[in-house]
Amino acid sequence: MTHARIPDLNGRYDLYGLIHKGLRKAQCELLARLGSADFDDAAATAPLLADLRTILMLGASHLAHEDRYIHQPLEARVRASTDRLEHQHDDHRLAFAELEDMIRAIEEAPLDARASLGRRLYIAFTVFVGHDLEHMHEEETVTAPQLWANFTDAELQGIEMAIIGSLTPEKNLAFMRLMIPAMSRSERAALLGGMKVSAPADAFAAVIEFAARPHLSREDFCDLSSRLGLAA
Repeated sequence: MTHARIPDLNGRYDLYGLIHKGLRKAQCELLARLGSADFDDAAATAPLLADLRTILMLGASHLAHEDRYIHQPLEARVRASTDRLEHQHDDHRLAFAELEDMIRAIEEAPLDARASLGRRLYIAFTVFVGHDLEHMHEEETVTAPQLWANFTDAELQGIEMAIIGSLTPEKNLAFMRLMIPAMSRSERAALLGGMKVSAPADAFAAVIEFAARPHLSREDFCDLSSRLGLAA
């Protein structure tokens, strides 16, 4: 891999950037937590396993969104353009099922078996994260330029709006909890500033109160409040 393979945005609409930032941050933080967890302590590891389940659920949803809203339109314009990605998605879905089986095995195991099973889960999730980082790199360096060559920015924005429109309010908040802390301050202000203008007031307020405020540092939330004219 070389820097020459990484395309510049050059002002083009980026479908992948923010959600991938959120997934990378969440996965790497979970990986660190799994590595330091004491699986002999069932009460202490229960929130960790719940958070891992949430990431697996959101990852599966993300794949489904890409399959329907990105791959299908791209295939209609460039035949066989998403074959590799589809195979990778199939591998991811298999990994999600295997990881869920490992989580359940830990929850049901006697205490003296949990440490060994926790180590297996940690290593398996490490492998998954490695593959997913490579997968996201391919989407950002190969698939994104294909999208830019075959779709206008208005069409790409329409694809993103269709994905957002397919989400339940609960799942939208879950994705926002991943993405908002992973963004730069300017990206955060642009995304939420647009939402403030275009989204229903109660939906915007929910994102601020349940996704932004609890998951940003005080300094970052003060910066966002200043940019958007919010109560800090």
